[in-house]
Amino acid sequence: MGFCFILIVGEIKQELLKTMITTKGRSIYDISYNKPCLLIFLRHFGCMFCREALHDLKILQQNPLKNEFEIVLVHMSSMSIAENFFKKMDLGDIENISDPDCELYQSFGLTKGTFNQLFGFRSWIRGFDAGLVKGHGFGVLLGDGFQMPGVFTIQNGKVTNSFIHKYSSDKPDYLQLALQSN
Repeated sequence: MGFCFILIVGEIKQELLKTMITTKGRSIYDISYNKPCLLIFLRHFGCMFCREALHDLKILQQNPLKNEFEIVLVHMSSMSIAENFFKKMDLGDIENISDPDCELYQSFGLTKGTFNQLFGFRSWIRGFDAGLVKGHGFGVLLGDGFQMPGVFTIQNGKVTNSFIHKYSSDKPDYLQLALQSN
C-alpha cells in the first residue's frame, strides 16, 4: 500500500504546487527549486502530537543542517490564529499555509483517521508520553480532529520523499526526511 501511495504522490501536479502560496508570498513550487521543501501537514493545534511536532521543529531550526532545506507548515486554522499559535511556540517566522477546508490535505492523499488511528491503544500510550510526561499538553480543537497529518519533501517541483502517518501518534524524523531527498 505504501508503495502505491508513493506513486500517486509522485504525480502531484506542479500547477497545485504553484498555487500553494506561503505567508511570505512564495509558492511551494518556487521554493522547491531553490532548496528541498519539507512540507509538513499538521494535525489541529489542540492536538498534543501537533504541539510535539512543533517543538521538534523548533529544535530542528537550530540544527546547522537546517540551511539545506526549507520548512513550510500546512494547518487547518485561520492565519491570525496560526500566527499567534506559532509565536507562542517560538516559531513566529516559519512559513505556513492555511487550509481550513483540508483541500490540500486531500490533494496530497491525507485521509481522515479511523477510531483506532486516532484513539487506539498506541495513541493513548504515546499521548500520555507526549501530553503529560513531555508537557505538550492538551488544547482546544482548532480544525478537523479526524484529519491525519503527513510530511512531504518537494524538490524541483516533485515529491521526492514522504511520511504518511498510520497513527496520529506517529513521530517522523524530519531531518532524515529532508536530507534523504538530496
